[in-house]
Amino acid sequence: MLAQGVTTQKAALGGSRVACRPARAARAAAPRTVSVQASKVKKVVLAYSGGLDTSVILKWLQDSYDCEVVTFTADLGQGEELEPARKKAEAAGVKEIYIDDLREEFVRDFVFPMFRANSTYEGVYLLGTSIARPLIAKRQIEIAMEVGADAVSHGATGKGNDQVRFELGYYGLKPDIKVIAPWREWDLNSRTRLIAYAEQHGLAVPAGKRNEPPYSMDANLLHISYEGNALEDPWVEASEDMFTRSVSPEQAPNEPTYVEVEFEKGDPVAINGVRMSPATLLTELNRLGGENGIGRVDIVESRFVGMKSRGVYETPGGTILLTARRAMESLCLDRGEAHLKDDIMPRYAELVYNGFWFSPERLALQELVDKTQQFVEGTVRVKLYKGNVIVCGRKSQYSLYDSKISSFEDDEGAYDQKDAAGFIKLQALRLRTLARNRGDAWRNELL
Repeated sequence: MLAQGVTTQKAALGGSRVACRPARAARAAAPRTVSVQASKVKKVVLAYSGGLDTSVILKWLQDSYDCEVVTFTADLGQGEELEPARKKAEAAGVKEIYIDDLREEFVRDFVFPMFRANSTYEGVYLLGTSIARPLIAKRQIEIAMEVGADAVSHGATGKGNDQVRFELGYYGLKPDIKVIAPWREWDLNSRTRLIAYAEQHGLAVPAGKRNEPPYSMDANLLHISYEGNALEDPWVEASEDMFTRSVSPEQAPNEPTYVEVEFEKGDPVAINGVRMSPATLLTELNRLGGENGIGRVDIVESRFVGMKSRGVYETPGGTILLTARRAMESLCLDRGEAHLKDDIMPRYAELVYNGFWFSPERLALQELVDKTQQFVEGTVRVKLYKGNVIVCGRKSQYSLYDSKISSFEDDEGAYDQKDAAGFIKLQALRLRTLARNRGDAWRNELL
């Protein structure tokens, strides 16, 4: 097994499994799909949301591959009711339906380890979408092994990063798995074609889906993202009515909110003295941050597949957590530890962003990061005010801060200021040697 303790709800539909209908002959009015060798796939596990896109994919897999489809829907804290996905899968004739609550595993085993590295991609993005994909891929592979499926499928497009993240996860855990990526195979490459296919096959098309949406969204317990269409011009400000997890900083309360976050071995364990599970704690930080206009960013990022993309993100709890964590580390980490972590952070973040969660280099970096966290314990107090997270206190039993040494008052001999003269001379030795050796030309370049 690849993981333990995952709670799975499996549809009890009764009866024996039956093969799906053979692929129908193409109708003149139907959008064209690709020709595939259906005999090569017997059973496929589909990452399924129940939305229009994955509902079309489900039907397309059944018809084009003449295979049995197992649906998997993950609850990662996206805030949506998931039972409708079960009903839609049942209506489509699916016999094995998985709806898994993965919120605790998501935060404990994916979000928190990533935050121990203080990871931000290109200095800003807190990797909310990126960190969810390896967990979804992992669970799909687990289900495939449980039900004897020989293929997995996802609904990521051929232009984005998610196709890479999903498939690197699949292949990293099961090298011989077959991957079906419909958006790279079919010709349903527009909203009109997708809806026509849905209607041709009797799939319900909600009224709101008939027109191109103003932007696409992806949500989980860490963040929500908005991309595309109305956001494609990076000069145009995002509309205020788009945001769902935070008030605007202008509309945030006029009085600050003080929050204390307690850490053990680098992970947050309590808020304002109340211990919480990982998912509960992040949910509470999201609430506090959202009420105070925390965590909105508008960025243009470099996708792994080679293009620039604009994304707008809300990560209220994660923004508080990153600020509080760095404050805790400033007290507990040695300078060498802290600076080494800052050196490797961009590499770690890039590995997560590009989909290499299960790579040996990410695992090696995680070992290094985790080693630095054994004494990162204590409490940080932050002030939340109109979009800002302001550190205003920190304490730890492992604090390396010594007020006697750093004080400008009499330190009673704890630090001999005369020692600084020799320290500076040693540090300056190579600079003085350079200046003497290279003469006026060197100095003139510097001056």
